[in-house]
Amino acid sequence: MAVSIRTDGEAASLAPLSNRSATGASWDQPILLRLVSIVLFAGVWEVAGRIPVSFAFPTFSDTIIAFFGLLADGSLATAYLSTLQPLVLGVVLSAFLGVGLGTICGLWRTGEWLVIPVFIVLQAAPVAAFIPMVTFVYGIGMTAKTLAVMILALPVIVLNTYKAVRNVNESLLVMCRSFLGTRWQTIAKIILPDASPVIFAGLRLGVAAGFVGVVLAELLITPTGIGDLITFHRSRADYAEMYATIASIIALSTLTLVFLQWVEVRVFRPESRGA
Repeated sequence: MAVSIRTDGEAASLAPLSNRSATGASWDQPILLRLVSIVLFAGVWEVAGRIPVSFAFPTFSDTIIAFFGLLADGSLATAYLSTLQPLVLGVVLSAFLGVGLGTICGLWRTGEWLVIPVFIVLQAAPVAAFIPMVTFVYGIGMTAKTLAVMILALPVIVLNTYKAVRNVNESLLVMCRSFLGTRWQTIAKIILPDASPVIFAGLRLGVAAGFVGVVLAELLITPTGIGDLITFHRSRADYAEMYATIASIIALSTLTLVFLQWVEVRVFRPESRGA
């Protein structure tokens, strides 16, 4: 019977390897790497503000202080109450219309030829140029801002839904036909469930485009909500407050998209949970 015996020197040489592998495993954690990235970004921001790179560029610490000041006096909450109304309304309408149109175009060849080129042009066009035209037609109220959100969000949702429906697994369709499935059963039980991961990914991208649309609307149509805070503090040279407002909308959109991605992985892509 063979027995392997390791000397103290061999054990000592193997110990650093195990320690290094454990350290490497800890650094492979995505959350830790993201936290390190945020800390590095904040550090670079702080150094750039203290140099300073510009008199209008505050430090990270001043921006954080200004952010809590805006929270304390209630101005940030009031601004978001105004900003989120056209954003939520525009995204919800875009979701219903986009999924419906994309599904119809994916199932109906004539609808594809008639509708899809329009949304391809809208996705490629500089959409900010349409916002003054929307203002001219619909004024500066809630309707114009909601349409601004929809102009950016709707093409993304329609095109992703169309591609998802058009690229359903062919073997599933053949199986459904072999079991004499009706057209509605094919759509409800095969096409939509198989296309749902890509459709939800399109909805997530549509929400990201909606955030861009609502900020453009509030800066180009009428300064209310977050746009009002940005322009007000810029006019008063309160740059820390201005940057705090901008950082808050970026943080809110990032957290929203991270949550939607988590839902997508948990509900629609269970095979990607360990990735």
